[in-house]
Amino acid sequence: MRIDIVTLFPEMFAAVFSHSIIGRAASRGLVDIRTCNFRNYAHDRHRTVDDYPYGGGAGMVLKPEPLFEAVEAIVAETHGQGAGQRREVVLLTPQGRLFNQDIARELAALDHLVLICGRYEGVDERVRQHLASMELSIGDYVLSGGEVAAMVVVDAVVRLLPGSLGSEEAAWDDSFVNGLLQFPQYTRPPEYRGWVVPSVLLSGNHEEVARWRRRQSLLRTMERRSELLAKAPLSEEEAGVVRDLGR
Repeated sequence: MRIDIVTLFPEMFAAVFSHSIIGRAASRGLVDIRTCNFRNYAHDRHRTVDDYPYGGGAGMVLKPEPLFEAVEAIVAETHGQGAGQRREVVLLTPQGRLFNQDIARELAALDHLVLICGRYEGVDERVRQHLASMELSIGDYVLSGGEVAAMVVVDAVVRLLPGSLGSEEAAWDDSFVNGLLQFPQYTRPPEYRGWVVPSVLLSGNHEEVARWRRRQSLLRTMERRSELLAKAPLSEEEAGVVRDLGR
């Protein structure tokens, strides 16, 4: 998979993407992450990428020309290299779809992902209308720019690529993968400061462990994110458990 990040601050990404799961995935050739400074596609001597908004108002707006030309150059470069079969050009903006695990899975199935990092007051509307194929937000708040959001999206996507994690099963236990929050996790020692690990986890009975974990996921989801239960794939027995827990 190839990921291109179109940004004014490419230096922000080096440390984040050179470590942990993303760094290992890149070293194994599972993902090719590149940054593109779209200021390089400004044509005036000052390399201007923003201007005052038409109609007045505070702040500056990113101009369309550098963004269009940067993305078009990336697409032209990848054409015919196996990176252009399944591509999304994503504008990171507070006005986009709320990013979640389902969208991460969609993006992980692509050959090529282009992330546009907005800045200042926003981007020219023509970028939204005619360049981006998707708009994403990582939450109902405003950041200084799309760079941090791009890091979040890349991290969530890369860990889903086959071979990125030490165990292929690890990602399937994560929160939101099956529509629920993850069950509680424990490790050694079995007792710490008088707090003990639930005995079922020490029993060696895998069927009982699985049943306990599923029930704990249901309970934790009901307590913390009950709205998720409306869409979670529950069996009749589990739906009954949820009803009982809610009484």
